[in-house]
Amino acid sequence: MRIAILGSGAMGTVMGAYFAKNGLDPELIDNYQAHVDAMREKGARVTGCADFTVPVNAYTTDEMSGVYDLVFLFTKQLANAELLPRLTKHLGPDSTVCTLQNGVPEPFVAQYVGEKRTVGGTVLWGATFVEPGVSELTQDITKTGVLFDVGEISGEITPRIKAVAQVLEKMGPVLITDKLMAARWGKLVNNACMSGMSAVCGATFGEVRADPKARACLSYLGREVKACCDAEGYAMPDLLGGISPECLSFNSAGGFADSQRAFWDMYKELQSAKASMLQDLEKGRPTEVGMINGYVCQTGRRLGIPTPFNDRVVEIVGRIERGTLTCSMENLSLFEPEWFEYDFIDI
Repeated sequence: MRIAILGSGAMGTVMGAYFAKNGLDPELIDNYQAHVDAMREKGARVTGCADFTVPVNAYTTDEMSGVYDLVFLFTKQLANAELLPRLTKHLGPDSTVCTLQNGVPEPFVAQYVGEKRTVGGTVLWGATFVEPGVSELTQDITKTGVLFDVGEISGEITPRIKAVAQVLEKMGPVLITDKLMAARWGKLVNNACMSGMSAVCGATFGEVRADPKARACLSYLGREVKACCDAEGYAMPDLLGGISPECLSFNSAGGFADSQRAFWDMYKELQSAKASMLQDLEKGRPTEVGMINGYVCQTGRRLGIPTPFNDRVVEIVGRIERGTLTCSMENLSLFEPEWFEYDFIDI
């Protein structure tokens, strides 16, 4: 089986390194020439909660050739419109594209490569890009449990999704789900809440977790995500750490406190992590905020659900991208006091 990881940044590098370490021969494809060169010369290095270097095959997107049997899509969604038409030249009728991107990318990917070749998955671990050739694994995957949820858009359990799972199991445990889109909403809690606040505040997950107002924003952001998921008719699965999503549907001070404790526990092993959106802002790159928090906002507008906290994250990150704001804890002042129904709590 010929396997490619298209978009071998922090996450793709770590996953590709584990694949290569455990007997596969993936092609790691990325646009960052210095990163590709470093992996060719020195191998893919994983630091942080693991420590190893492994030889890999690394290429730029211009060097893609032939037909791939399985492509894991790890690029930013912002790159889809440019990259997917190029990818189709390297797909056969039986090729599979598994999008592991943030947000809810499956419908867009399927427009280009066809629904019959599209599957998706959520990634339940984190990584940070360190330097060309080196990525940091930011949590101990031996304690995480399931590392990937994968499934068909239709919800069917097919031979091909089982084959995709077998490949991903070279890194760790995989759950094949018949509720892919619900799982996407579950992952959106992590992306919209903690990643959104990490970008807004210019902070690690641990710094967001420790600040009472920033942590309160996590709960209100999560409540908006859960409301939109419910309105779409999906039953959100358990969150990171096996926490029940019902804690996000709080309508009392006690319920708010429960949601705060849930976020506290959810990120206890990820305190050094930085959101990919924040990493993009620090490098002066555009972010995926429109595909993450913006997806919640769009769904809310379509279904008549207010999303003021997600709206404000989109606004703040957009202003940072345009250079009229900087990433700072001071941006917490832009979340209106009257939006907070309950007093902040200390944990």
